[in-house]
Amino acid sequence: MQVKYLRDILEQIYARYNRPDFVHPDPLEFLYNYPNPLDREIVGLIASSLAYGRVTQILKAILSVLVRMPAPFHFLRGASRSELSDTFGDFRYRFTSGRDLVRLLHGIGRALEEFGSLEACFCSGLSSRDETVIPALSRFVLRLYPLSGGKSRFLLPDPRNGSACKRAFLFLRWMVRKDLVDPGGWHCVPPSKLLIPLDTHMFYISRRLGFTDRGQPDLKSAIEITRRFREISPGDPVKYDFVITRFGIRPDMDLSKLIFLFHL
Repeated sequence: MQVKYLRDILEQIYARYNRPDFVHPDPLEFLYNYPNPLDREIVGLIASSLAYGRVTQILKAILSVLVRMPAPFHFLRGASRSELSDTFGDFRYRFTSGRDLVRLLHGIGRALEEFGSLEACFCSGLSSRDETVIPALSRFVLRLYPLSGGKSRFLLPDPRNGSACKRAFLFLRWMVRKDLVDPGGWHCVPPSKLLIPLDTHMFYISRRLGFTDRGQPDLKSAIEITRRFREISPGDPVKYDFVITRFGIRPDMDLSKLIFLFHL
């Protein structure tokens, strides 16, 4: 399928659906409540880390965390490990226990003390020579978890293990891109270095488009698919992620409609 044809179709979909009124239900909606980027980046990392399972339950889990810390930056920067345990020790969402959440939050708090923000922490590991954010993401994970003393990295996996790291790349999309949907807030990461947050919907569409013939949505597939999207949008390869993944998630946007648009 020709690049120009694909770009024209994707731009039509983007113009029609890349709007805030198509966001719900999505963990992204929580970020809109935090105009301060120092708070927003924390909320984004928490929301993306818990973004697995049924969306209605995801939203409940995120809300149950956020209501316990009205001012995320000031709360986490000053909170001790014992204070976090007292506040979140009873948290439970599917595979994530209160202990798991406390490990992540403690790591965030210590990173804030050392670097001043999660953006500064992340970008301390970013090199202009890196084609993508993968090396920086790996360094970011290693900075957070040793500081927190955590053993489990399910909430924020290391890409060196081969996982597609969908939730982490979703967090980076939210923070790096800025348009009507993605709120942005980070300025040190070029959007061109972002990777597709690869889930089953995007993987299925990408296979139908011929962007990959791999059998599973792992990191290699995410890299391959991102490179094909970069041919369409060199400076912003994840531009169409939101609008494509709306199909099959929202009840009013059936996946078959998207397939029809591409004539696949």
